[in-house]
Amino acid sequence: MAHLPPMRLVEIREDGSPAEAGPAVPSAGIEALAATALLYQRVGYRPPWIGYLAVVDQAAVGTCAFTGQPADNRVEIAYFTFPGHEGRGFATQMARTLVALAREASSEVLLTAHTLPRANASTRILGKLGFECMGPIEHPEDGTVWQWRLSWPPAADGAAHQAGATQATGAGDG
Repeated sequence: MAHLPPMRLVEIREDGSPAEAGPAVPSAGIEALAATALLYQRVGYRPPWIGYLAVVDQAAVGTCAFTGQPADNRVEIAYFTFPGHEGRGFATQMARTLVALAREASSEVLLTAHTLPRANASTRILGKLGFECMGPIEHPEDGTVWQWRLSWPPAADGAAHQAGATQATGAGDG
């Protein structure tokens, strides 16, 4: 695998601004910052269960977040790579860092994620990180999505992902 440039996560404050001045933020990032501030109004602001701006070389490449603080010992992760930065491993780095932040804060919390109900880059990322596809659910805002969860400790070879994806798609390679 190619060496990825160092990425750091910058907290998105309660008002939607980055906690550090300086990173160049594209228009998609400005929209994501505003959406994060609205999310905080609905679910609250309680670090580390917040949103983050992913920064590489002083440029914002994406955003990632916990969609709220843990409830019933579960928390959902989400991530988005800004246009022009896709396919370079940044989403994987964001998701992996969210998993590490969650484990550092609470080793018992169950991590979940939602994806479109078909094989895509996000399903590959989640599988690579050891998430298991639990199958389709009806999401109140997004319609039918696949629900994923990360068992702890995660499977070392992604076997749980493969079983879950086969069950959800009905085909071995999606």
